[in-house]
This record gives sequence, C-alpha cells and structure tokens, in this order.
Amino acid sequence: MEWKLFADLAEAADGRRVTVEVDGGATVGDALDALLEARPALADRVLDDEGDLRDHINVLRNGENVFTADGLDTELEEGDELALFPPVSGG
Repeated sequence: MEWKLFADLAEAADGRRVTVEVDGGATVGDALDALLEARPALADRVLDDEGDLRDHINVLRNGENVFTADGLDTELEEGDELALFPPVSGG
C-alpha cells in the first residue's frame, strides 16, 4: 500500500511517497499505523498527546476523505491510493 504525503508531512517522512505492508482485510487505520512505524518522525505531526489523529490532518482514500465513510475503520482494497496532508490555506 502506498501513501502520498504532502507539505511538511513529506518533509518529516523524507519523501512524498512511502510504501507500507498491510495484511488483507486491513483498514486505513492499519495502514496509518504501518506508516508511522516506518516513519516515526511523522507521529508528532499527525497524532495528538492521546495518540489520536489530530483534527487538522486530512486522510484520503482514492481521493475521498475517509471521515465521510467509516473513518480509520474504512477497509482497504488492493490498488487503493492513500494520501495524508495537513490543511492548506492561502488566498
């Protein structure tokens, strides 16, 4: 499973793309755990003090925010594209 990372998250992970291994039947949360295990420098940027996903972090599966579905419990399918990025502002 491949994650695409954006902005300061890509800098913290030392790359815009990170491939992680997850078992069949895995969820987005499982893939996120694998990402943070592979790139521990991301943990402080995406998790709060309780270990929960920070409110301002966006998680997408195939271009759609996972929180419009089952959140981190959203089941993955082969070929899914995952993305993680902080909010973007500007004008």
